Amino acid sequence: MDLSAVREVSHAVSAAHLFTYLVPEGAQEAAEFGVTDRGPAYLAFRSAALGAVPWQVTLAAFYNFSPRAVRAMDGVWDAAPPERWQAARFVAVGRAMRRVGVRMTADRLAEARSLLDPVVAGADYAGRVLAAANASVALPSDPLVALWQQITVVREWRGDAHLVVLADNGVGPCDCLVLHTAAGGLPTALARTTRRWNDEEWAAATARLAARGWLNSGAPVPSSSVPGATDTAAALADATLTDAGRASRERIEAETDEYCAALWAPIGETGARRLAALIAPITEAFTAAGTFRAVRPA
Repeated sequence: MDLSAVREVSHAVSAAHLFTYLVPEGAQEAAEFGVTDRGPAYLAFRSAALGAVPWQVTLAAFYNFSPRAVRAMDGVWDAAPPERWQAARFVAVGRAMRRVGVRMTADRLAEARSLLDPVVAGADYAGRVLAAANASVALPSDPLVALWQQITVVREWRGDAHLVVLADNGVGPCDCLVLHTAAGGLPTALARTTRRWNDEEWAAATARLAARGWLNSGAPVPSSSVPGATDTAAALADATLTDAGRASRERIEAETDEYCAALWAPIGETGARRLAALIAPITEAFTAAGTFRAVRPA
């Protein structure tokens, strides 16, 4: 299978899934459970499919979050059990899609499902923890939200596979986040705030990547300018990728594509590219609504 088709459909799936973490409807639904901090709400919504697991299990599955960030979810299952968080996630997704005017005809929805469903049904879930958990969730009655949940399964499948590749390449949890921000994948301040790696940890990860020849280290900046940083150290910010770093990052993505080729085999290259086109209206509607500005600044 042409790996460019794997990359194309993977990008489309990731983009169509992403909005759930950025829309106000999620915060509103979490507030109904008395959870008003975005961090624990994010962790509860995304890990609800796993069941009432301790925070350490969520930490292992999510990989690039610091222990202190994930420990903050302690108590979310007391606020509401996982099945209610999952149901609230579906409500938030449906409300957000209606608000921004996602428009997909019944025929388009049916065709997208005809491509996605055999992929989900035929996937090998060994070692794919978040994908397997999401595949076990009963689909909601709303056709658009059900499509989104199937998208979520394959999005998490690639994410699970990517963690295997990162580990194989010796790129640890904080290191992969530093690499991602250096490549422009996420604003550094947002990454630091949400994943809560402190100054020493961020600087150590930056130094490890620089020692591999992957980064040109940025100048030290006071920790007070980095949200969530400690008061006693400096964090290396604005590091940039070297040519070797860019090549290594692309190699890691290509290895992830290779893992994912088997996932998309049931529909082949043509089906994968067709699915990417079919689900594009989801991303287009949220882009037009300005949903992604926080993570994709102009």
